[in-house]
Amino acid sequence: MGVTDAGSGFDWPIEQLSLENGLRLVVCEDHTVPIVAVNLWYNVGSRHELTGQHGFAHLFEHLMFEGSAQVGKGEHFSVLQSVGGSGINATTRPDRTTYFQTVPSGSLATALWLEADRMGALALCQETLDNQREVVKNERRQRYDDVPYGNWFERLGELAYPVGHPYHHSIIGSMSDLSRAELSDFVHFYESFYSPDNAVLSVVGDTDPAEVRALAAKYFGGIPARTRAPAAVVPALSPQFGAPQRVELREAVPLPRLFFAFRATQFGRPGSAAEEVLCAVLGSGRASRLYRELVIERRLAQAGGEYLRAWQHAWHESILIGMATPQAGTDGSTVPLPELEQAYFDVCESVARDGVTQAELNEAKSVLVANQSRMLSTVASRADQLGRFATLFGDATKVRELLPELLAVTIDDVREAAVRVFPPSNRITLAFHPSALA
Repeated sequence: MGVTDAGSGFDWPIEQLSLENGLRLVVCEDHTVPIVAVNLWYNVGSRHELTGQHGFAHLFEHLMFEGSAQVGKGEHFSVLQSVGGSGINATTRPDRTTYFQTVPSGSLATALWLEADRMGALALCQETLDNQREVVKNERRQRYDDVPYGNWFERLGELAYPVGHPYHHSIIGSMSDLSRAELSDFVHFYESFYSPDNAVLSVVGDTDPAEVRALAAKYFGGIPARTRAPAAVVPALSPQFGAPQRVELREAVPLPRLFFAFRATQFGRPGSAAEEVLCAVLGSGRASRLYRELVIERRLAQAGGEYLRAWQHAWHESILIGMATPQAGTDGSTVPLPELEQAYFDVCESVARDGVTQAELNEAKSVLVANQSRMLSTVASRADQLGRFATLFGDATKVRELLPELLAVTIDDVREAAVRVFPPSNRITLAFHPSALA
């Protein structure tokens, strides 16, 4: 199949329903296998946290598994596993929190009952809060504070978004905020955001809209909608940072490493698709321009990882993020970071100056088509994408527009995206150096 023949990439039926309490339902039938994915997107993430409450949304990812009115601590997992459930987990991002599981289709009612019980009657108590607060703090130590380069993304966010902006702080949150928060603060957060009118329930697999609606009405129908304060108005940011920023860090890292950020277009807005294609051209895989020039031809950077990718936000401006580790010689020395940094920018700017070839564009689109195919290959991933588009855009069928928008990107679109994203005034650099070199 040629990259221009992929259609929408989402050929399954999509039915959208709603309950009187505001819960939105998205149902996608697929009777090829007797399983069903249940995915619940809450419109709450780190961007909804108030000053002094950073980390609340992520902590609730943990608290929601700690028991509810009819389910004991840890029983959410054991009940689902006892009926053959799998993929039971949750994730938090700036724009949302998601809970998901896949079960045999005969156990759909069990999965919905469990989700409804914790939506309507979460068991919040001081002991559970204290326990999970320490779990999250330990997670922060293990993933951010006590590992090499662990805080790179948090630092980029702080530099890319001004103080007070919803994306300025990290998802994992603040140790001090988590420590001093009271149980009443978490109860208020739960009552503000974990309600049917602030959620999308996506069910994909061996079921039908009538069954899902009946079960959802049975288990979720009695949960009332909740009043919440209107979202704060956030002023739009300028399309570019306005001046380059560079931060030198000396820490306990094994090798020097560079991380980059470039302000980009909000997800779903005109230009965002071209920027995603731009990332694929420059930084995705061994055929990408950054890999080819920095690793193979000039031997400046080490192989491994993506060299540029989009971190796309749905409510405010996004960023493109990149990274590169200098090539090491047999004597232990490495390519000087300024040399690698300038080469990285030169490659990015070459797209703004000279554009891309048709072969590069075709390869990038092939990568994106393959990624989309993998992303939609399971009922679980399809349920997640339906919840995403229903939450962010109010219409799950917009998932069908994603791939066509990417495939419609032209050579000129990619060049214009590079002109927009890669001027020297729109870059942030974090340069990590081993502390032993200080």
